[in-house]
Amino acid sequence: MRGERLREAVRRLRRVERRELRELRVWLETTRNLIRLSALLFVPLVLALVTGVSNAVPAFSFLLFPPLAAGAYTLFADPTGRHSSPVRFVAGLTLGAVCGLVAYRVGELFYATEPTTVGAGSAALAVFLTGLVTWLLDVEVPAAFSSALLVLVTDGVPGSRVLYVLSIAVSSAVVATVFVLWRRHVYAERARYLYQSTKGDDHVLVPMRGHEPGATAMLGARLAAAHDAGKVVLLDLVDEESVDASADASDGKRTAADGGRSSTAEGTQRAEDRAVARAATDLEGRAAAIRTQVGVPCEVVVASEGQNPASTVVRTAHDTNCDLIAAPYETSRGSLSPFVRDLLRGDVDVVVHRSCDGRTRWKHVMVPVRKAGDVAHEMLDFAGRLSGHTGRVALCHCIESEESRRHAETMLRDLVETTTAAVETRISRSDITTFLEANAPSYDLVIMGASQDRSAASRFVSRPTFERVRDLDCDVVIVDRNFRF
Repeated sequence: MRGERLREAVRRLRRVERRELRELRVWLETTRNLIRLSALLFVPLVLALVTGVSNAVPAFSFLLFPPLAAGAYTLFADPTGRHSSPVRFVAGLTLGAVCGLVAYRVGELFYATEPTTVGAGSAALAVFLTGLVTWLLDVEVPAAFSSALLVLVTDGVPGSRVLYVLSIAVSSAVVATVFVLWRRHVYAERARYLYQSTKGDDHVLVPMRGHEPGATAMLGARLAAAHDAGKVVLLDLVDEESVDASADASDGKRTAADGGRSSTAEGTQRAEDRAVARAATDLEGRAAAIRTQVGVPCEVVVASEGQNPASTVVRTAHDTNCDLIAAPYETSRGSLSPFVRDLLRGDVDVVVHRSCDGRTRWKHVMVPVRKAGDVAHEMLDFAGRLSGHTGRVALCHCIESEESRRHAETMLRDLVETTTAAVETRISRSDITTFLEANAPSYDLVIMGASQDRSAASRFVSRPTFERVRDLDCDVVIVDRNFRF
């Protein structure tokens, strides 16, 4: 009894751990969060490294640290911004210290200096020279003014100010080296380490339902073909109507043995076998076409529909090691059908495809995003897979006022940096519904999120975008990320 309780407690802890790990990964997939965390961790580590060096070399002044800390944070907090150049960082801090030294020497010519005081003229000249020199050489960094002023208060030991300038040059080079390594191997490669869709979602299960199952199957195949290990599994669910149709079409006669019970059971089994065989034959034909046109491995599975088709689809995805379900768009009474809703509540990533005209190639893709995050990265990754090397992707965001434009530009820039596809960015002042209705006909496909991260109250006040635009003259894909560790 005690052992069972212990095992149950361990299982609960593991479930909590997996949930926390997933939430951390999702949080880090927002570039701004990754940058903040990196600045929080790497800046103290870099300063600790420089502190260790200064403790080992007594001649190094503690006054090194204010400009280094400010400059290091500027680098890590905006790794692609104007002040993110390591050369500019080292040159700016060093030239600032040199200008401070020159200002101090000039001040000595006009008035007596004391170790505990700083001449007003020297301070003004240090700031002026720093601004002028860094401007002319295009190495302006805010921390340069700090290094220029701190030279003036360095201890009056002979040669200490020259040593301070050299210390600034060496220590800033150390900080810049760490930053370059971080930006090259962590920040620039964040898609490889963090974004699940870049290395997953390549085993695609396609339930063959709806009016255009072939188009949805091709969409799943092209998503899978983007990765070398990709595969497609076509799934057909045999329901009671298919079995009844097979039974009615057959001319088998039941015998009267055992009161007709055995013959009835055998006839039902034969009808099920015929329905399965017919479905498998149809799937094999579609699978052969996918292998020929797309060049991706394709398997077929036929299963009984059961009481809940969505549960059967999710279970089949687990059994066939699929991490993405490409399902057709279905509605019931003006909203998503129970089948689609149950898929969105599952634990496997889902794309819901609404085909406009049976299209099987999508070269021009629009991706409207509401905010940065794991779903936005996944939508952009899918767009790149479908458009290929010769297509184009438009990443779009709608704003309410011009004050939001700069934030929107930064968000779209951070998203685009993680993909190798040819992506253009668009920012509009229009409402998202109006924007899509006006621009979607120029594209083959629009990929949008399912808004599952929003609360029920939020969805009630403002319906998800895909529910507000049902008559777009192009294909629509709705992405819902349900992956769990």
